[in-house]
Amino acid sequence: MAPTDQRHEQALKLFLDARPELRDTLDHLNPLLAQVKGETAAQYREERLHEAFEAEAEDQGLFAWELTLLLTAATPEDYLEQQMEVHREVAEMAHMSWPDYCDLYGLES
Repeated sequence: MAPTDQRHEQALKLFLDARPELRDTLDHLNPLLAQVKGETAAQYREERLHEAFEAEAEDQGLFAWELTLLLTAATPEDYLEQQMEVHREVAEMAHMSWPDYCDLYGLES
């Protein structure tokens, strides 16, 4: 159960709501920078928001999907359960045994 787009959008909103200075920065981006990249101002803003979100996740030692779960989970237990569910899906997609995957990523099996 990888984070859904809807859950990720909710996480981005919560992330931005907690950072008024980032919102202000994003609201005042130079539209010429978007034009140079061949993007609309909204696309350029969205890209900068995703970059900030990913940087925050990295600063916390997380993947962006983990930060999404962390921000949207109802409880810490819910977060851990969802995190392990995603890890299990990744292990399956990688055709790795669960114990081998856990060893590789330092998880308790």
